[in-house]
Amino acid sequence: MSELNRRSMFALGAGIAALSATGVASADSDHEADLPGFRHNHAQVNGVRLHYVTGGRGEPLVLLPGWPQTWWEYHRIMPALATRFRVIAVDLRGMGGSEKPQGGYDKKTMATDIHELVKKLGYGKVNVAGHDIGSQVAFSFAANFPGATRKVALLDVLHPDEGYYHLPLLPPPGQFNLWWFAFNQVQTLPEQLLAGRFRYLIDWLFANTALNPDALDERSRAIYARAYDTPDAIRASNGWYKAFHQDIADGKTYAKLTPPALGLASILSYEQMVAALPNVAADSRVVAVDGAGHWLAEEQPDAVARALTEFFG
Repeated sequence: MSELNRRSMFALGAGIAALSATGVASADSDHEADLPGFRHNHAQVNGVRLHYVTGGRGEPLVLLPGWPQTWWEYHRIMPALATRFRVIAVDLRGMGGSEKPQGGYDKKTMATDIHELVKKLGYGKVNVAGHDIGSQVAFSFAANFPGATRKVALLDVLHPDEGYYHLPLLPPPGQFNLWWFAFNQVQTLPEQLLAGRFRYLIDWLFANTALNPDALDERSRAIYARAYDTPDAIRASNGWYKAFHQDIADGKTYAKLTPPALGLASILSYEQMVAALPNVAADSRVVAVDGAGHWLAEEQPDAVARALTEFFG
């Protein structure tokens, strides 16, 4: 049995370019993050400027990334999805080529960002898939805008709930320590420690939470490290964690999701997702992604692309 098999089944995650606190990135000039057949775009919505990447034809499929990644986390599955869907991969508020304001990092506000974006693009109803923090935003999108949600896929993570308050500071032997949940809520210190050094965190996370760390290649690691290497980028991404208290409060007001929901789960999250997803979604199914740790779309891109195409198609 691998070390990952023995780790906690809690969903991981919640688990990019130098930017200013209120500035916008030039992700479309970062040729290292270009993907043939796809185009970089920006839009001003809900008081924030978002960067997104589009390609393909068909029903719209919005892809939302997680920490500490960008839209690039989907680059291995976007070409396959683009044969069936109009793919719209978005850098969330505070991420990558999107603006990094001082606030608005609760998942309800971030879901409103996405809703305003898809309306601006002319869509009344979309498919939505998210991973990690992006999965929490996707969940909030489906909860707050069910009429705009055709189907929703949640990769490896569900919306914050009161279970977060019971995560142990010192887990028993054999359980994995989600130490970054607390670290990313500390004021100022993460920026001081990680600015210019974020590659160390990237490499540690992939080494310890991927079943196949080599699937996270050098190019991708460099893209992610650059995206989070500045104090403002670290501050903004930490805002997603500092908003968990508000997310938990908002979650208590949500009814069960009414759009069909797919949970795609790694060996880290499968048991937890099987137990939890039916409680929060009226029409749900959970699919295990074999051979993957937390980074599903990069560790097992073919399996993820197939599962999403089958579900949304």
